[in-house]
This record gives sequence, structure tokens and C-alpha cells, in this order.
Amino acid sequence: MAASKSSALGDLPDEMFNIIKAAGSVLVPRLGRLALPGRKVTETPHFLAGTSRGAVPHITQDTFARDTSIGGVYVALEDFIERAPSYVPPIFMFHPPDGSSPLRRFVALPDETLLVLGARRTPPVAAPSANPNTHDAIAVCTAVGFKTLTAEDFAGAAQHLQADIVVGMGDVPHGRSLGSKRIEKATDRTIQWMTEQVGRRKADASEGAALAKLFAPLLPITCANQQFYIDCLTDELAHDFSGLAIYDLSSVEDLPEALHHLPRLDLTEPKTPHEVLQRVALGMDILTVPFVTAATDAGIALAFAFEAPTTSPETSDDHPIDALPLGTDMWLPTHAVDLSALVDGCHCYTCINHHRAYLQHLLVAKEMLGWVLLQIHNHHMIDVFFRDVRQSIADGKFDDFAEHFSRAHESSMPATTGQGPRVRGYQFRSEGRGEGKKNKAPFTRLDGANHQAVESALRDTTASVGESDEPGLIEMRV
Repeated sequence: MAASKSSALGDLPDEMFNIIKAAGSVLVPRLGRLALPGRKVTETPHFLAGTSRGAVPHITQDTFARDTSIGGVYVALEDFIERAPSYVPPIFMFHPPDGSSPLRRFVALPDETLLVLGARRTPPVAAPSANPNTHDAIAVCTAVGFKTLTAEDFAGAAQHLQADIVVGMGDVPHGRSLGSKRIEKATDRTIQWMTEQVGRRKADASEGAALAKLFAPLLPITCANQQFYIDCLTDELAHDFSGLAIYDLSSVEDLPEALHHLPRLDLTEPKTPHEVLQRVALGMDILTVPFVTAATDAGIALAFAFEAPTTSPETSDDHPIDALPLGTDMWLPTHAVDLSALVDGCHCYTCINHHRAYLQHLLVAKEMLGWVLLQIHNHHMIDVFFRDVRQSIADGKFDDFAEHFSRAHESSMPATTGQGPRVRGYQFRSEGRGEGKKNKAPFTRLDGANHQAVESALRDTTASVGESDEPGLIEMRV
């Protein structure tokens, strides 16, 4: 049952997104279908894989196409513009001969995969100053530090790169809350930037250029506190955007009914599957789930499932069982001789072809393949999780399943015992002088040990092993 529609915006036909089932017009779990020409149909609720410089971390694009079922990715413009404005970034000098999306070809993304472009990564790196955004620009974190990105430059980049969905630029103070004095300023800026981008899109459309679907950002405050902006969306810009980008759950709690039928892109950075279920319960359609890659970096194999409540005596309220972990720490030495799959019954490439002992060996040896296999498995697990969530909504059992999941599983990810892969420095904020290295050397040399070993070996180069004063030294010939 589709949500009811009202006002000028509600009367618009929306072929891109259709609500298949919802319990009502208020904030409830809902099934939907997102369909764009030439792309695989996305059944919602679903997730977008996060990227770093256009690629899902640890996964090459041939592995992406062959061994994963990821249907959509979120790409940040700030990953590509470290050379601007002094030099034209390479991505803007790339023009595919077939006229296809420069961004899609630049990152070698399969044609059927949904491509979403935003100004900042998710999760973003908080800017160092208290008020990083200006009247006509926002602060973005590039490979060479923070820079400013103007609304005009973002609109031009979005048109050139030809993503499927573009998240409009908003005055969102990532990592901080909007104070009462800043709300009016943020509202005015966001209206101005959205108006400028819509004007640019209309000019390009008049020249026959293909346009991406535009999602309007909602400020991380209640709709009542940004009412002037909401009125602008539902009146002046009603025909010019196709979805909403949500940065805070408070924005949807009083969402006007005129906006209920639009697809909702959740950018609130849920940290656990429990928080994912909380957002699905509020009617979120497309979610970013940064904790998947965070778990991979930590060496954790996700191991949760969205299952029907059990009625066995062991799981009754009178005899509760221990909470199930959300994942398994693959650094633990106990896995060194374990030939079982990462998760029993898992049908991902990793679990079918490899076992825990091999993966634990790869992590200890600092082999990149270890994180590749973990990333394949973890994205498969979250894909299955969302599939089961959609099925529970279709069966009208989401609330029961979600309550059971909350009681049956731990509320946080397990702590890791090992050191992750090499971190990407531009994805972390510098803390200033005296900051320790983010990438510690996996192997170190004991103080003086190397010099003593050389001296011992050179005492008598003609002595045999049996004549050596140091047992265990082999003969060294020079």
C-alpha cells in the first residue's frame, strides 16, 4: 500500500520509486522498489556500499563484479578533488569516448550498479574549525587536507560526472549540532545552494544533457526547526528533486506527509545492525552501513542473522540464553587449526572456498588477501540481512523479528585483538603535534640484537658448527 500523497509535490508521478507495502502513511517499515534505466532494480530497504576513492575498500573491481552481489555504491566527490582549484583533477579531464558517465568509467563500476554521488564521505571526517562552512562553500577533506567546495563547483561536477543519484549540498556541520543561532543561517544557505543547483540542472536539461536524480538534503534538526526550507521543497522546488537525504533521525520524526512517498537515503551512520533496524522501523529505504568495512578492518567476520523468534525452552523468558555475538574476531589463535567456514551455512565465496585457519593465517601474516576475503563475506552477510528484513516486512512480522534480534544478539561489535590493515591517512583527522603514527610497523628490530649477531658470526669464519662457542650458529663463509 503506497503512502498517501497530498499537495503539489504529492501529486507528482514518481516512476523511479514505488512503495510496494507500508502499514500506513506515518513512519513505518516499508517495502519499495527503486528503478533507474540501465540499472539493476533495487528492492528496498537496502544498503549502499561505502567507497574510498571510488572503490569498495579491499575489493578490486573484478572481484566486485565476480564475487559480490553489491547493488549500489556511495561515492564522495571529496575523494577526487585534492588538486583543485590549482590544477584540474584527472577525473574532470576524463571523457569516455562512448559518452557514458566519466565517474562510472573512472572507477570501473559495472553498468548495472547504482551510483550515488555526494559531496562528503560517509562517515565524514569532522572539520577542525567550529564553523567550517561559509556562505557559498562547505569544507571537504581531501588527500592533502581540508579545502572548500563551492555550490557552483559541486553542481558543475555533479553534471559532468553523471552519477545516477546526486545528493544535494547542504550546510551540515558534521560532528557537531546546529545551534539555535546557526539554524537560520544553515537553512538560508541550503535553500540558496539547492536553488542554484536546480537552476544549473534546468539550463543543462535545455541543452539536452542527461540529468541524475537529485536528492534534497535535510538539515540534522527537526522539520519544524527548518520549516522555511521544508516549505521551499514542497512548493518552489516540488518538481525538481526525487528523494531525501537524511542526516539525523529527528528530521523524519515530524516529516510532512507531502514528503512521505519520496525515497529516503539514510546517511546517519548506523554502527550496529540494531541501529539499522531502528532506521528501517522509521521507514528508511536506502542506508549506508559504514560498520561493515569497519568490521573488516578490525578482522571481524560478521555472524548475525535476522531470523524468526524461536519458541524452544532454551530461549524462553524463564531460561534466557547468552546473547549471540554480532561477529567473530578472526585474529584469535583458536582459529589457527579450525577448518570450518567463517559462518556455518554461509554461501559467500569466502566460506565456500576457504576456512577459518587460512583466514587467521592471512591476517597474522599481514596478507592483503585476508581483508579481501573478510570484506566479501561481510558484504554478503549484510546483503542477506537486508533480504530477510524485506521478507519480514512483506510477511507483516518485522516488529516481532526485530524484538527477537535485539534480545538474542549483543548490542555492540566484539573487540578486536589484532592490528588492522594500513589506514588511509586522509580519512582521519590530524590531532596536531606529538601525534603517533597511524601505521605501526608490523616487525621491529630488537635494540642491538642485529649488531651482536653479526659480531658473533664474524669471530671465526673458519670454525665449524661444532667448534663454535655459540651453539646454533652456522658457518659463515666470506
